Amino acid sequence: MNENLPEIIARAQAGEEEAFRMLVEQHSRSVFNVAYRIVGNPADAEEAVQETFLKVFKKLDSFEERARFTTWLYRVAANSAMDVARKRQRHATREAVLEGDDGQLLPFPTGAPGPEREAQGIQVSDRVSAALGRLTPGERAAFTLRHLQGMSIKEIGEALDMQSNAVKNAIFRAVQKMRRELAPFASEMS
Repeated sequence: MNENLPEIIARAQAGEEEAFRMLVEQHSRSVFNVAYRIVGNPADAEEAVQETFLKVFKKLDSFEERARFTTWLYRVAANSAMDVARKRQRHATREAVLEGDDGQLLPFPTGAPGPEREAQGIQVSDRVSAALGRLTPGERAAFTLRHLQGMSIKEIGEALDMQSNAVKNAIFRAVQKMRRELAPFASEMS
């Protein structure tokens, strides 16, 4: 993939399927990561990724080069993931947690720990996953884009179609909720 992104986008906008496939290949992992952190499980994240690229395919001609492609893409991804999360909330009564296909909690990646540290890492992962699951889809999206994707407040605002103050408030609420959820666990670990 030695072509630069604007060239690939232009070719995809002109209807070249191979160029669109290249966009999907280049960005599907990051779109999945954003969606996964918002919806909380791989199956819903995959659904959000599919919805994202379907929307991108249909609306690629509306993308303007003055914007960053990734910001536009993350906006579509976050909105798709929030749609999936809302749909799931309407249909599910169970609490949202990060689960694998077998129903087991997926641990966050840890270093090369010994058995005791590995057990602690799984406990931390479980608690963080559960705390993320208790955030609203909007809070999860803002928190994920800021703290896990490293986007600026301005970029998050563009991605989520929110004013900067609303983004800051969503992140603040998410961080406060995460702190409250994790405070008892943090004192147990001390």
